[in-house]
Amino acid sequence: MENTKSLSHTKWECKYHIVWIPKYRKKTLYGRLRQYLGALLKDLAGQRECTIIEGHLLPDHVHILISIPPKYAVAQVVGYLKGKSAIHIARAYLGRRKNFIGEHFWARGYYVTTVGKDEVATRNYIKQQEKEDHHLDQLELFHEEEKPVSEKPSSDGE
Repeated sequence: MENTKSLSHTKWECKYHIVWIPKYRKKTLYGRLRQYLGALLKDLAGQRECTIIEGHLLPDHVHILISIPPKYAVAQVVGYLKGKSAIHIARAYLGRRKNFIGEHFWARGYYVTTVGKDEVATRNYIKQQEKEDHHLDQLELFHEEEKPVSEKPSSDGE
């Protein structure tokens, strides 16, 4: 009960693990954009009375552990985070000032799961994701090297 929060007539502890990707899963979260996106997402979450407890920006997706008050739907908060951050990215990094029609930085949809009493396991999972992704990339490179090169058919009709 040490992590419970309260509203006027409610005691609550609602935590979610949420993952979403950039449009076409482009690896655009590196560089200067990645530096500022974490702070931006925390600020936007705070505007909806939410707290990002843990987060990790990977090259092609975002993992966050977020606490959302029960008066907000998860879809509402995720839509707000993705929408407002996309507008900020368009303004700050793409030079747009207005008319954001057609500006889609994030792909549609997201993955969400509730976090029960084992919050530590979810935090560790989020922290380990970059290492796991790097490990998988290395395995893919290894398997590409093992693929046999197809032989050209001989021209003498054998």
